[in-house]
Amino acid sequence: MKSIFDDVSRDCSKIVTKTYSTSFALATKMLAPSIRKDIYNIYGFVRFADEIVDTFHDYDKEVLFDQFERDMELALERKISLNPILNSFQHTYHKYDIPHHLVEAFMNSMRMDLTKKDYQSFEEYKGYIYGSADVVGLMCLCVFVNGDQAKYEELKEYAMALGSAFQKVNFLRDLKADFEDLERTYFPNTNLMELDEASKKRIVDEIRADFAMAYSGILKLPKEAKFGVYTAYRYYKKLLQKLQSTPPLEIKNTRIRVPDYQKLGLLAQSYVNYKLQLL
Repeated sequence: MKSIFDDVSRDCSKIVTKTYSTSFALATKMLAPSIRKDIYNIYGFVRFADEIVDTFHDYDKEVLFDQFERDMELALERKISLNPILNSFQHTYHKYDIPHHLVEAFMNSMRMDLTKKDYQSFEEYKGYIYGSADVVGLMCLCVFVNGDQAKYEELKEYAMALGSAFQKVNFLRDLKADFEDLERTYFPNTNLMELDEASKKRIVDEIRADFAMAYSGILKLPKEAKFGVYTAYRYYKKLLQKLQSTPPLEIKNTRIRVPDYQKLGLLAQSYVNYKLQLL
């Protein structure tokens, strides 16, 4: 029965999420069970695309990416794929009528990572972030509002701001790996070889503004999504605080992390705030 294959496909997406990102998996677990699996399905899809361009160095990445994109389009068209990650994603895509232009924008940004190494202008930088992060937030928002188009339009700018904040924190945290291993620099007009406090402050201030806007949207989310999204927000804000207090030289040479005990503390505090209706 196909239902068994669909269950296996969803389990695969969940395994991908828990294996590649313990923090995102923890936040997703805080979502209502009715939407949790669909967020796993979205994450599995975007993670596999990202892995092709970021880690498969011993293979022809362009060939692999082309094949993945063709398989993805066929999965969306036929509503089935023997790739379990794509099969679970197409289910969520159709269930919530996720606009195809969001998927297309994401794939375009991932394809840019195959060849583009730096971003000279703010327009290029903003365009890449839109495709690599903002649209992922919008895909998740489609799930959160469950077809309520008016609610989607009300919250889309906030979802994009949160996606941007998450991505920029990742950029700052992963400076060393992006620059040394992938030869990429994302922040425009910033010499990463000479990153100083002033340059870091500009980046941190930009991210803080994204977080401030995103928080206003979190307050308006449906109850099924609010706690999980708030948990992810608290984790990334903590990570930004650690980056803010870390000297630039250390950021360039070390991947900053939030220890597990601090993650659990953030979860506990987030739960208290949520139950006391402080958000």
